[in-house]
Amino acid sequence: QVQLVESGGGLVQPGGSLRLSCAASGFTMDYYAIGWFRQAPGKEREGISCIKSSDGSTYYTDSVKGRFTIAIDSAKNAVFLQMNSLKPEDTAVYYCAPVHCYMTAPPFSLSDKWGQGTQVTVSS
Repeated sequence: QVQLVESGGGLVQPGGSLRLSCAASGFTMDYYAIGWFRQAPGKEREGISCIKSSDGSTYYTDSVKGRFTIAIDSAKNAVFLQMNSLKPEDTAVYYCAPVHCYMTAPPFSLSDKWGQGTQVTVSS
């Protein structure tokens, strides 16, 4: 059974950092691009970053560029999202998924099923 499980969210003050994890089971990330998405209250889910396992190419949407870093650990079959300089507008539920990863546009999920995600709240 293919499954991705997100973790690492929490409550953090503005300017703080969090590291999100996306652990895969049932498939090997080496053959996929993996993306991170987020959905804020009252807003649609948006793709914010992705990484190609084949060559490590990455994409970031403008709102997170320079603050977030995506990385893959093939040995752990996991993808991580290091989030620094967090802002209140980063508050959302964060999800990961296998994606089409474009270098000039947000990632497109290959699945219509989503995990539970992990809540990130940035507030003082």
